[in-house]
Amino acid sequence: MEDNKLFSEFPPVSTEKWEEVINKDLKGADYEKKLVWRTIEGFKVKPYYRAEDLEGLEYLDSNPGQMPFTRGKHTDNNVWDVRQDIRIADPKEANRVALDAVERGATSLGFCAKGIKTLDDMAALFKGIYINAVSINFMCSENYLDLLKLYVDYANQQGINPKELCGSCEFDLFRYALKNGKFHRGEEEDFQMAKQLVEFAHENLPQFRVLTVHGSLLHNAGSNIVQELGFSLAAANELVARLTDSSSRPDGSNESQARLGLKAHRVAKSIVLNVGIGSTYFMEMAKIRAARLLWSKIVEQYQPECDCAYKLFIHATTSEWNQSVYDPYVNMLRSTTEAMSACIAGADSISVLPFDNAYKEADDFGYRIARNQQLLLKEESYLDKIADPAAGSYYIENLTDQIAKGAWENFLKIEELGGFCKAIRQGYVQDEVEKTARQRDLDIATRKTTILGTNQYPNLLEKMGEKVESGKSGKCCCGCQKGDEVRILKPYRGAEPFEALRLATEHSGKRPKVFLLTYGNLTMRKARAGFATNFFGVAGYEIIDNPGFTSAEEGAKAALESKADIVVLCSSDDEYAEITEPACKALKGKVKSLVLAGFPKEMVETYKGYGIDEFIHVKTNVLECLTQFNKMLLQ
Repeated sequence: MEDNKLFSEFPPVSTEKWEEVINKDLKGADYEKKLVWRTIEGFKVKPYYRAEDLEGLEYLDSNPGQMPFTRGKHTDNNVWDVRQDIRIADPKEANRVALDAVERGATSLGFCAKGIKTLDDMAALFKGIYINAVSINFMCSENYLDLLKLYVDYANQQGINPKELCGSCEFDLFRYALKNGKFHRGEEEDFQMAKQLVEFAHENLPQFRVLTVHGSLLHNAGSNIVQELGFSLAAANELVARLTDSSSRPDGSNESQARLGLKAHRVAKSIVLNVGIGSTYFMEMAKIRAARLLWSKIVEQYQPECDCAYKLFIHATTSEWNQSVYDPYVNMLRSTTEAMSACIAGADSISVLPFDNAYKEADDFGYRIARNQQLLLKEESYLDKIADPAAGSYYIENLTDQIAKGAWENFLKIEELGGFCKAIRQGYVQDEVEKTARQRDLDIATRKTTILGTNQYPNLLEKMGEKVESGKSGKCCCGCQKGDEVRILKPYRGAEPFEALRLATEHSGKRPKVFLLTYGNLTMRKARAGFATNFFGVAGYEIIDNPGFTSAEEGAKAALESKADIVVLCSSDDEYAEITEPACKALKGKVKSLVLAGFPKEMVETYKGYGIDEFIHVKTNVLECLTQFNKMLLQ
């Protein structure tokens, strides 16, 4: 055929030839340092992948809709529910928001159930809502069993068959323990409640999923992807193991906990895995695909009576950890790419958090933007029209395999410890997550990780202090805290420490002045002035930039006239030899701090002798440095 002529003009190129060209272009630079990405999970991600990198991946032989469902549960499309979570306890106000959401495209609703005590409350919540046309998800209930009984009564009252209703309830005994330091009623009692929920749903709400595992808690506490996935699957496996009878145990072992006699497939199909979706775009896609692969592997050991057990329901929630108070519209960009990761990977439902969630309670505008982000991905980008949109990417398939292997190691470690309950009682899960969170925090503090508008490229004129609602920001809760039975794992946002610095500046009523004494080589002084502007701008300081001075004395005079608190010398390393000593003589003792932008290693001690207090450069721990400046300047 004619087409074959086209292919013959482009002969195959071997990996060796690609590497030869790459190394030539590197001109002696280290290949590993320049081109290989080392992820926080410990992976080495190559700059490119080829078909040979996928040899031996058995799941690639399956199609969408086939075991092990790595490529999704649908054969010819990519269906997901646009979910809006309404965390309003008052039923009437929640109903108002819900009606607007459904009218504007939401196909799934999440309700805070704290205010639902009677049938009248249920009627107020669902007034005007066709509960058989949307998925209903209950959150925050004190007693989910009583709540579901009310829901069934309400459906019958409305002439609706409860067995046709879809939805879930967020009964997660593990999350409760990790957030509160103890199990709600006690460990065994909580598993008994889980059994009752599964039994009640089987008889009355067979399309309802009544057990949830919140991997999103681990995500928002700072875990990495393989930890979130491995630990979450271990928690889900504990539910299946503890709620089934001993004959359903995958390892046939006899443990001290009582087995509760349910069928494995009934428990498995009752579980929702709620994952957090972060900003590592392709990695998050691979995480969801790996989740389905590993779940099939786990469930297979229980020999379920129905294939429905293999079809893990995955709900994805955009990251709270990634959100920032400053430059909040960037949160829209973050959550859009996060939602794209989730829908391309085949999540069953997605919640996009309002862009201003970090500093205020959600309002109609925030809900609308969050909802529309998903609708655009469906209605304009057509990401729902094809099954497994990521198929054929050597890169994503390789990431799926690496994440699956890493998560499986975490899963097996939890099993060695005796299961998820024992692991959190021993503090193993908390230790591992906290270790990763500390590394994440350090990467942010040193700006190895960029949070746009917060630790890099701040809007110098932005003020958010008056917009932050009480309790929404400024209290960094990273790390674990003591609990009665288990150590508490607290979610937090990575941006919080930097936000606390800037909010402290705003609330102090002072705005320290930073004068940039620029001199010499145009390229170097502009580059270092830009670096210093970003550096001090993230603390909310006023930056006084300058076009360049002809001498140190001229710059020092202008600095004193500006009544600056900090003077930053911005020039090239060679020209610092000309201006540092005279600038320090003119300014020492007359300003609160003298800073040099850069780190001329051989001259550091000499310049300190002249009077330089601080050197700022790419390896500086910005958070620690600015914390000390705040202590000095905001007293």
